[in-house]
Amino acid sequence: MLLRDDSPYFSDEHRMIREQIRRFVAERVIPHGDAWEEAGCIPRDVFREMGELGLFGMRIPTEYGGSGLDTMASVVLGEELGQSTFGGLTGSVLAHTDMAVPHLTRFGTPEQKEKFLPGIIAGTTIGAITVSEPDAGSDTARLRTRAVRDGDHYVLNGAKTFITNGVHGDLLFTAVRTDPDARWSRGLSMFIVERQRPGVRVSRALKKTGWLCSDTAEIVFEDCCVPVSHRLGDENKGFYSMMANFQTERIAIAAAAVGEATKALELTLAHVRGRKAFDATLWDREVIRQRLAMHASKVEAARQLTHYTAWLDAQGMDCVREVSMLKAHACEVAQAVMYDCVQFHGGMGYMRETPVERMSRDCRVWTIGGGATEVMLEEVAKRL
Repeated sequence: MLLRDDSPYFSDEHRMIREQIRRFVAERVIPHGDAWEEAGCIPRDVFREMGELGLFGMRIPTEYGGSGLDTMASVVLGEELGQSTFGGLTGSVLAHTDMAVPHLTRFGTPEQKEKFLPGIIAGTTIGAITVSEPDAGSDTARLRTRAVRDGDHYVLNGAKTFITNGVHGDLLFTAVRTDPDARWSRGLSMFIVERQRPGVRVSRALKKTGWLCSDTAEIVFEDCCVPVSHRLGDENKGFYSMMANFQTERIAIAAAAVGEATKALELTLAHVRGRKAFDATLWDREVIRQRLAMHASKVEAARQLTHYTAWLDAQGMDCVREVSMLKAHACEVAQAVMYDCVQFHGGMGYMRETPVERMSRDCRVWTIGGGATEVMLEEVAKRL
């Protein structure tokens, strides 16, 4: 196994969680993942089972029924789900645990937490982060969806796109513009919007290259009334909460990319050691084994950077530079690994029945989602 379990950054509790997730993946995900891909969604029972295992409450404070664990728990979750070979499951789960729900745990009121966290922990309530718009992706300051206050409600109008869990999710953690006259980054607010609330409409489910078992939607708000009590944090301060949470989600994404690259290498090593061509195995070809050795070195470097950066975040240290480096590096490494893993599988690497084919499609989104590589590198450049 390329992914070592003896990192000094992890406690015995983290290791037990890793084994628990590993068993869940082996028993519940791998035997059924292909059927989920065909169906285009993950059964709700799967989320409830993960909730029963405590996997949705790891980063939630103990006073609200969670485990109160730190960033390293997100790394364990990302790495192990990444190794499942089903990126759609990984994306849907991390969108819930590390992209949507942290807005509530960090900036929600006690009343909001008491209302929503029990279902979130149990896996009966699934969250989605509703930020991206047709004209605003990584540039979150340019969001145009509006919310106008009307007494004890806000009225939302606008459209969101590329929303993971947008079709079947329950809570939309939504960024909107509440002050149209403010500078782009200063007039945004965050809201908790129930997907079944009148005025919320899924305009269409999006068809993607990968993540086939993860639902992705375009969502329209049409005169949607949301109570003031559902606003997260102060009015017009939503941009800062989004920036604060980016570090959490980018670390989780990097961990998933490392897990996926690790598993792809393991599958490819097994293949090249058994596949013969011209009277020798592919492993006997120096160019192939050296290429795989270099990929293994780069994945291990990405893994170590992931663990170190997560540790910095767990200590409460400013690590925007390191997180940006990590997001860019780990996800680009994963792309390079997937390319050669498909290549070294030969024709089978292009067949839907081969896990690396699916993984190469699923992994492609990581250099885009959660902050494109180019955006990450600009964040690094600012801090050099």
